[in-house]
Amino acid sequence: MPTRHAQTLPLLRLLTRNARDPLRAVEEAGRRANGELVRLNMGPFRPYLVTHPDHVQHVLKTNQSNYLRTGMFWDPLAPLIGQGILSDGPGWKASRSILQPMFTARYVDSLAQRMAAIVTDLIDSVVAPGRPIDIADTVSALIHPAIVRLFLGSTISDADIERLAPAYDTGVTARAIRLLLPFVPERFPLPGDRAFREAIRTIDDVVYPRIRYAKARGEHENDLVSLLCEARKGEPDMDRLIRDDMVAVHGAATETSVTALTWVWPVLDAHPEIAANVYEEIDRVVGPGPVTLAHLPGLTYLRMFLDELVRLYPPGWILPRTAIHADSIGGVEISAGSTVVLSPFLTQRLPEFWERPLEFDPGRFAPENARGRHRYAYFPFSAGPHSCLGPRLFTMEALLLVAGILCRYRPVLHTDGPVVPRLASTLRATAGLSMTLVPVGRG
Repeated sequence: MPTRHAQTLPLLRLLTRNARDPLRAVEEAGRRANGELVRLNMGPFRPYLVTHPDHVQHVLKTNQSNYLRTGMFWDPLAPLIGQGILSDGPGWKASRSILQPMFTARYVDSLAQRMAAIVTDLIDSVVAPGRPIDIADTVSALIHPAIVRLFLGSTISDADIERLAPAYDTGVTARAIRLLLPFVPERFPLPGDRAFREAIRTIDDVVYPRIRYAKARGEHENDLVSLLCEARKGEPDMDRLIRDDMVAVHGAATETSVTALTWVWPVLDAHPEIAANVYEEIDRVVGPGPVTLAHLPGLTYLRMFLDELVRLYPPGWILPRTAIHADSIGGVEISAGSTVVLSPFLTQRLPEFWERPLEFDPGRFAPENARGRHRYAYFPFSAGPHSCLGPRLFTMEALLLVAGILCRYRPVLHTDGPVVPRLASTLRATAGLSMTLVPVGRG
């Protein structure tokens, strides 16, 4: 196929026009591209936007080794995520070989009963029925301790858990402006830089003592710290390598879940008929609770609901890569050093691959409706060799948490207008969103 030049879209102009809602500018660029490979004019920076599933497959699978996780998005977050499982090259390969056995279906399933008990205890202690609660704060207060206790061991203190949650939150949001200004050198300060550095200090103040404790203890236990200490024993810079993987796993597991599950409540509020189906299934399968491992296979509609949730609101909405060598994608010449930007948020809304793409419809994930769908039309947890290790963990955690709350309560949302995504490294909902959980009346 002869190569051609890509059309250029004026993203900088669209951003200026939508200064209060920059994600709307990205949506508009996606609509104009309509699956074609285009360039985004961001002033001195002009990345390629890749949305067609064929092109996504080329970048994430077919020629994956040519497209590395460096540059835009990755470099500003590098001090947080380090050089482990969320990096690229030899560091990523070593981390993945160590961590992959910890995320097999068998291992994750073995955690289910313990996670169910943890989630039930947390719902009892965190949920305040009958009065307004901040949705994001409440979801975070459920997810962070669950993941920490599951993977970092039971000896970490509640005080340290309470320090980690806001530090991670700041870490992934403080540098949002650098996502759209990747050409600004690090030596020029931008809003959020200081908060980002303080968040990293807090995380390191919690994580490094955990590593030293696990090493000094010398006993191998079935938690992430112990497993990493055993796998990395004797390696140069061992503590930093363990820290990078601990932070990356904890951050990915918690941030993905908190971001996605914050969307559950405004979506239920906006779609009463769908909410009624969710409530009916949970009442029928779980009853008054608590939710257990035995209930999960029966929550088929809730599972479809969650699949549709991360189609329209994928937590990892932007996945930039840097082309190491010149390449051709869909007949468009890509020069070495170019940035290509993939976006599940845009691909999963393409009309060519999704009927009524902006409509929330869990039924599209019924088994009979999923047949024949392009493998790379839906990749909320990335795809190819760099696909997320934990989608099974997310699904299990989400089913337990949502069913655990809804078997006992019904949400009443408090909002003055539409709930829209806001710009961050993950797809966050409107800040300050609140609801009241009302106990279910059972005659």
